[in-house]
Amino acid sequence: MRKYLICLFRNLIILSIHLTFFSPSAQEKRDYLISTIAFYNVENLFDTEDNPETFDDDRTASGKDAWTDDKYQKKIDNISRVLSEIGCDMTPEPASIIGLCEIENRKVLEDLINHPNLRNYNYGIIHFDSQDERGVDTALLYRKQYFTPLDTKNRRLVIYEADNPSKRDYTRDQLVVTGLLNKEEISFIVNHWPSRGGGEARSAYKREKAAILNKRIIDSLVKLNPEAKIISMGDFNDDPTNKSFKKILKTEGERNRLSENSLFNPMEIMLKEGKGSLAYRDSWNLFDQIYMTSNLVKRNGQGYEFYKAGIFNKPYLITQNGQFKSYPFRTYGYSGYEGGYSDHFPVYIYLIRQINSN
Repeated sequence: MRKYLICLFRNLIILSIHLTFFSPSAQEKRDYLISTIAFYNVENLFDTEDNPETFDDDRTASGKDAWTDDKYQKKIDNISRVLSEIGCDMTPEPASIIGLCEIENRKVLEDLINHPNLRNYNYGIIHFDSQDERGVDTALLYRKQYFTPLDTKNRRLVIYEADNPSKRDYTRDQLVVTGLLNKEEISFIVNHWPSRGGGEARSAYKREKAAILNKRIIDSLVKLNPEAKIISMGDFNDDPTNKSFKKILKTEGERNRLSENSLFNPMEIMLKEGKGSLAYRDSWNLFDQIYMTSNLVKRNGQGYEFYKAGIFNKPYLITQNGQFKSYPFRTYGYSGYEGGYSDHFPVYIYLIRQINSN
């Protein structure tokens, strides 16, 4: 049902893939351009320098993790390899858009995109420093030949401790980027919601606050453009079935239940199938998610549409033996330095757009 073609777009040769679909009634052939959108929590991608304004002391050569230049370079090698391969099951090139979290600063992003694994793909960087206590931020990487940013901003998440309302919990901002993906306007929100530190129930209000902010961002984008296509991605530290998603964002996991103003979350069905992006105490969670406005799901032949979602869990990203066999192969584990990739698997979606026969 699928075949691969190479497309020529006007004066720019874009190495791309088409899906070929046949209409059941008329056996009409339709060709589609595919774009990969990915998200990856890269597990504390820190440089080796001490920043006196954040709690990054462990990730220095003299710190608890003995974070040396060799370990840092190994981390860059590992993460760049992963990013260079996401989406390549269906396309000859990596993702057009990549959301990241747990990165320390712009320097680590520059080291990442300038690595030989990624250098030839001409990625740009969108990043703001947040007020997070650990000094970790969100960021967006984009292929310059496919995506043109039009507007970028970071929306601050302000939370106070439940047992001490005068004490602020400094956490990550939500990064909002609107731009043209192959000349079509789409907005992206990159998230890293507050953790479950202190317990899931006790910390739930923080993620619910994050969901409220996310909903406000989406509503404001729709108010500016009622036809806005919006994709929100991140490590939400909640599953698709938690209150933050089902009650506040009101996400739907089934296409046939979508209304005009719904948000579609393909990860909900994946969780019910037992799939996950991280493991804890022998159970899987799907904290890493990508969801979108319903106008990216209903196939009407007008611009980009959602095709399918996946978890990038190739064998080299999986711990192969020991107590944590089948878990993500991480950089640091309970026994110390392991030299792996991350404690999360990346997630991705494919967007498709019908190609005019002319």
